[in-house]
Amino acid sequence: MNGLEGAAGVCVFRYHPGTGEYAYRVQYYDGVAGGHAVSVTPDRRFGFLGNAGQQLLFYDAQSLDESQRISTLRFELPDAAIKSTTHMVWLDDAQGVCAIGDGLWLMDLNQPTKAERIGDHLLKLPHAMKLTASGRYIVYGGMDHPGLGEAAEVGIFDLRTRVARRISLPTTCWHVICHPSEERFYALSFRVRPQEGWDWHEWAMAYFKEYVFEIDAESGQVLRHWTGGQSVPAHINSDVCISDRELIYCNGGSGTIIMIDLDDFASYRVIDERPRLPAQVRTARQAVRQVADAFTRGSPVPSSKHFVGALRVSRGTLIDSVYACQLSADQSLLFTANRGLNTITVYDYPANTVRLRASMPELREYLPDLPVWADPRLGFHHSVLLSPVPTATQGTS
Repeated sequence: MNGLEGAAGVCVFRYHPGTGEYAYRVQYYDGVAGGHAVSVTPDRRFGFLGNAGQQLLFYDAQSLDESQRISTLRFELPDAAIKSTTHMVWLDDAQGVCAIGDGLWLMDLNQPTKAERIGDHLLKLPHAMKLTASGRYIVYGGMDHPGLGEAAEVGIFDLRTRVARRISLPTTCWHVICHPSEERFYALSFRVRPQEGWDWHEWAMAYFKEYVFEIDAESGQVLRHWTGGQSVPAHINSDVCISDRELIYCNGGSGTIIMIDLDDFASYRVIDERPRLPAQVRTARQAVRQVADAFTRGSPVPSSKHFVGALRVSRGTLIDSVYACQLSADQSLLFTANRGLNTITVYDYPANTVRLRASMPELREYLPDLPVWADPRLGFHHSVLLSPVPTATQGTS
């Protein structure tokens, strides 16, 4: 939690599928802003809270207590405030790779201030990062840059040769996911337009068609791609995961989870989390904050097309929606977190029936200095799911 410009925190949600019991713990960290994505070391001891504030923040994955904090400005200066270490890929229990400035850096939890620059990433503003099935390639998406403009690119970094490649695409793609067994990955279009025609920092949601590209990590070649017309509710994606049968990703702008069939890469299913009218009425404070934020990003007269486009994207809803989406290891449960409604939902997969929907507490419980009328949402964004570790006599669950 909380996105790009807000607070920075972590929510741990524990769920027992047998009994339906759940519990949660929430922690925000002072002096850090723009909490964006979490990742956890393979041994599950430590977590990393990626953020948009040029800081590396590591925490105990069980207690959420902060363990280390390092300014990335000691390593390399960015050319824009939004250019930060939002994601990290773990290579083992102590070492991870992240983007800082114009480079990719190898971090070690045992000596976090001794980072090693392993190469240039070649993108304007790198974002989500994943490791391919073999562990040889790091693949990463890229955001549009406030000064350099539209990205329309993804990156592939060879850990063996320490050489990066930039792959040009028709659209900007923030987020990526790797195939679980083959050296290919999927990049999802994230289509926005600059306010006033030039400001790529204060962007607006674009009511355009959306893409998903299947890319070979070894050659950089686009193997297949899926396209959804502008009326398909697949705008402003966030988390993406993959099952044996489908590519699954959530969309905070449109309020949906899209599931694309991997065999034909054409047919798709939709889980619709767009709130009904009573729920929208109950979230009036969220809606007021959402509309106010929109006016701070663009002027209504010269940018009226952006406001109309945003209403088309959200299908008339004045709050944003689901940003977290993860599948359990045995592919029986799908977890989502809805930022706008401040809820966490567990679905039975692949039936997509609701098993649990939990309402979460208000933000003021953790940040008491906020005024009573402030936006009450915790600010869910990217997530990671840790399924139970299987024993020798037990399958993965």
